[in-house]
Amino acid sequence: MAQWFTKWIGWVRVIAFFGLLFGLIIRIGDPQPLETLRNASFDFYHQSKPRELTQLPVAIIDVDDTSIEEIGQWPWPRTRVADMVQLATAQGAVAIAFDIVFSEPDRLSPAQIAQDNPDIPPTLLSKLTALPDNDQVLADAFAKSRVIVGQTTVRTIAGNREEKREMAKVAHALIGPSPLPYLLAFPDIVQNLPALEANAAGRGIFNALPDPDGVYRRLPLVMSVQGQIRLGLTPELLRVATGGDPFAVRTNEAGLEGIVLARQLIPTAHDGTVWPYLTPSSRSRYVSAADLLKGRVPQGRLAGHLVLVGTSAIGLEDFRATPLGVAMAGVEVHAQVLENIMAKTLLVRPNYTIAIELVTTFILCTLVIIFAPSLSARLLISLSVVLLAGYVGTSYYLFVGKRVLLDPSFPVLATATAIILISTVNYLREERQRREIRSAFGQYVSPDLVDQLTQDRGTLSLGGESRELTLLFSDVRGFTAIAEEFRDDPEALTMLMNEFLTILSRAIMDQKGTIDKFMGDAVMAFWNAPLDNPDHARAACRAALKMIEDVHAFNAKRRREAARRRKARAGQKRKSAPARRKIHRIKVGIGINTGQCVVGNMGSDMRFDYTALGDPVNVASRLEGQSRYYGASIILGEATARALAETFAIMELDVVRVVGKAVPETIFALFGDETLARAPLFAALCATNSAMLQAYRDRQWDQAESQLAEVSALLDKLKLNMADYVEMYSGRIADLRIAPPPGDWDGVFASTSK
Repeated sequence: MAQWFTKWIGWVRVIAFFGLLFGLIIRIGDPQPLETLRNASFDFYHQSKPRELTQLPVAIIDVDDTSIEEIGQWPWPRTRVADMVQLATAQGAVAIAFDIVFSEPDRLSPAQIAQDNPDIPPTLLSKLTALPDNDQVLADAFAKSRVIVGQTTVRTIAGNREEKREMAKVAHALIGPSPLPYLLAFPDIVQNLPALEANAAGRGIFNALPDPDGVYRRLPLVMSVQGQIRLGLTPELLRVATGGDPFAVRTNEAGLEGIVLARQLIPTAHDGTVWPYLTPSSRSRYVSAADLLKGRVPQGRLAGHLVLVGTSAIGLEDFRATPLGVAMAGVEVHAQVLENIMAKTLLVRPNYTIAIELVTTFILCTLVIIFAPSLSARLLISLSVVLLAGYVGTSYYLFVGKRVLLDPSFPVLATATAIILISTVNYLREERQRREIRSAFGQYVSPDLVDQLTQDRGTLSLGGESRELTLLFSDVRGFTAIAEEFRDDPEALTMLMNEFLTILSRAIMDQKGTIDKFMGDAVMAFWNAPLDNPDHARAACRAALKMIEDVHAFNAKRRREAARRRKARAGQKRKSAPARRKIHRIKVGIGINTGQCVVGNMGSDMRFDYTALGDPVNVASRLEGQSRYYGASIILGEATARALAETFAIMELDVVRVVGKAVPETIFALFGDETLARAPLFAALCATNSAMLQAYRDRQWDQAESQLAEVSALLDKLKLNMADYVEMYSGRIADLRIAPPPGDWDGVFASTSK
């Protein structure tokens, strides 16, 4: 019995079980990678279901970019800040908290100005020194309102500041053991000027520490500073607004349970922090400081509100990364914490959630360890998906319905790891059995035959087959100028070309084409291999037209983005704006040809590619090069044009002898689909162009020139940009008038470049 049990358990299950125990120990230690993964999961929940915005009596007086533009450079004179306090109080604000610390005397106080400018005339100097001190004006404004001054902690060793002021004692009660061992501890603090501190109704600390990835997910409501228990800015604002009674801290053996304000318990984590449940940033919370000072705020806008004063100005850089994936002004984060407290919508992560996560991980992994070795892959995957989806669904339900944060990442990661390890062992076992079978059959038949039966590698052999293909080559016109613009930013050029080549590739793939290779800014593709496509010529032309259309849209998008960037720079009015990069319009030339080619795996035994070879490939490449001379975006070879009949708008361009070929090739321009082909005006263009070409080849220069003018007029009416085509033939006719061609001239143009 013991032997059977040992055999059934197996060494794989034993090792996996010990691995599970080791993984649980690691989770209890909670290293940073696991914390980062867990936080990312909670961020995903947050972003998929942010808190709904509701109207609550919370407002922000915002020193925004408009305020700085109207009022002047920050910091403003303290008299302006005093005006803000007085106006907000007159508006009916219940209490005002500053997400700003005034730790230094106002450099714009009259006495300070007098001291900094000793050459001022004595009469004016005496008048200046007689004026009230700006800081005292602000302190007087504080005394006539309910103001909470902001303070900030510093992570310095106690006593290393030149002047260290004692903090004012804060009345509080303790319910349970001392919370000091659990609180975030700071050895020192930056306070406001003594007069401001003395006249303030409260003092709150606005510090918040980010997680290791720089995201602010938790904020402390209570903390330890110089060994004293202090409230954060938000709960201090709430305390003062509700009467100013002392607060209480409730603790148990595991740490903090929460703080008691206004006779209500606000739950916190064991260290006094909370998880705010955020909404996307909303301007409805904000009142511009300039609007308040200029009297543009509607009467009663701040009535009954708890007001925070802070900044969203870009230059002051008071922005915080949030779980929503976007930065938010720090003062708005504080405002949302206050909304969470008032509406009781804080996210919670009770201590028991860790136990649930560990037990769930143990159960799921144990099920996998026990049953995975004996289950089929399909059943194992199905069962695992059901179990893991059920757990993740429960975690998401708790977030949405109960605002409870239950980690979905570690149980899923641990279970998936167990599945992968067990599946890998199963695969290795099956591979060993397959080798044993191969060895056994090798005793009766040739090992080569066994290999051929067990694995067909015919598709990976070198060689090819003859097929009729339609080939497409595309290239960017003027790429050198584009690259020159990006000479100082090659990464931006790479991003631009990757996006551009993605557009071309998508058009080719949508028409079932095969992309052979990318050559810098050029693309080679073909149709009718490896899969049969009897309509390959039409598919290639449809892809080419879509490529041109998408490139036009891409150029328009780049122009719009450039215009937005210019507008943003103009709005910022920076003195040293970055140099604007010229937006080059990307133009594409495309050559298409059809013919018999060899297609297959070409190369060496060590490296090969699936590609096409043959004369039609070279012709297609040469046709792409001709597009720059004829002004047509898409040039077709004769075989391709004949295969298309009347389903596309095609016009003959010339008979050319491309570089490397003795036999001339009639080339055509592709302008559009059958809608354009059936247009009477396009039919007239083709007829007039054919007559012009015939007159040109018959040396009837006057007639050719007259009909070329008609061709130009028809092109303009059809809005087809072929000015280069008209100019080229006009130049040829002028040259041939001066130097007539020899008697055996056949009208074929010999191209001298690729």
